Amino acid sequence: MSGEELETRRKRLLYRSVYRGNKENDILLGQFARAHIAAFDVSELDQYERLLEIGDNQIYDWVSGKEAVPPENDTPVLRKLLAFRVRF
Repeated sequence: MSGEELETRRKRLLYRSVYRGNKENDILLGQFARAHIAAFDVSELDQYERLLEIGDNQIYDWVSGKEAVPPENDTPVLRKLLAFRVRF
């Protein structure tokens, strides 16, 4: 994957992070993506893209601690998200 293709992919994932439809996740994932996505390698971008396929309510429940993260979704990128603190 070329540098230009990676940059386009990062921009697309950032957009998807900011415009989720659920305001809490728009803020959480938008700020997380702005803070981390530029440093993600291809593997981390793959993990993040799979995370964005999961519903907003499920992600919110994991981040808020309402539900445990299932083993199949427990990735290094999700662990970074769980450790991330939103700054208002």
